[in-house]
Amino acid sequence: MDKPILALAKAVRDTIRPGLIRDLLHGVPLGKPLHPPMANVTLGCWLSAAVLDLTRIDPRAARLLLTVGIGSALPTAAAGLTDWSSLHREQQRVGFVHLLTNVTALGLFSASLASRLAGRERVGRILSFAGVGIGGIGAYLGGHMAYRQAAGANHAPQLAHLVPLGWHDLCALADLPDGRPVARRLGYIQLFVLRRGDHVTVLADRCPHLAGPLHQGRLVVENGEACVVCPWHGSTFRLGDGSVKHGPATAPAPNFETRIRRDGIIQVRPGLDLKLT
Repeated sequence: MDKPILALAKAVRDTIRPGLIRDLLHGVPLGKPLHPPMANVTLGCWLSAAVLDLTRIDPRAARLLLTVGIGSALPTAAAGLTDWSSLHREQQRVGFVHLLTNVTALGLFSASLASRLAGRERVGRILSFAGVGIGGIGAYLGGHMAYRQAAGANHAPQLAHLVPLGWHDLCALADLPDGRPVARRLGYIQLFVLRRGDHVTVLADRCPHLAGPLHQGRLVVENGEACVVCPWHGSTFRLGDGSVKHGPATAPAPNFETRIRRDGIIQVRPGLDLKLT
């Protein structure tokens, strides 16, 4: 499946370029991926229609639920494809089968609605039950990607329980290059450290999207804000507080407050957002 996966992922990235639309589809404004809740709405409508079919209480309500599910499937698929195009290959392989099963389910539910509108209620119910079965397989694969393969999960370390409160010695200011990010360790944690004159920025080094090394990323300025771009999939984070400027990441990079002792040793402590986590 790798050849069609490569071709489709490239087509999606070329069609939905980095910018506002791509960030919306990733769920950057929400701080969480957009695709899973939208998929719940779509599959929930179809499953509810199947329940009504079993009871045969209100055929009109079943048709309405099918229509809403079919209509919501397109933006759901757009969000899912956008996320999928920036995953690693093992995740994309499972996601490709997930896509094929969901397209099949969409076809079955669309045929079910068409049959009902033509007066063939029994055929419509059979097609709907088949759609629920195929859609259930797709939902299982989506859950496998999320919970076993950690697609869409926050890969930045949860630092609140790893770093005790208070200030911690990190390194000497003189040991850091000026204007170039490097990696430094604080106990179990690898940190992104950037010195600019006497000012030092410290973030968690693992990108929240898929744990890419931020210290190997590019430094850019967007709309007057200094940012770092992850070298793996292009997630962009503000250096000021680690918040997301552009996806595919939706969770911020954990940030640290810094100060410099009189002897030139840099001290760090978890930023306010970590203390509130």
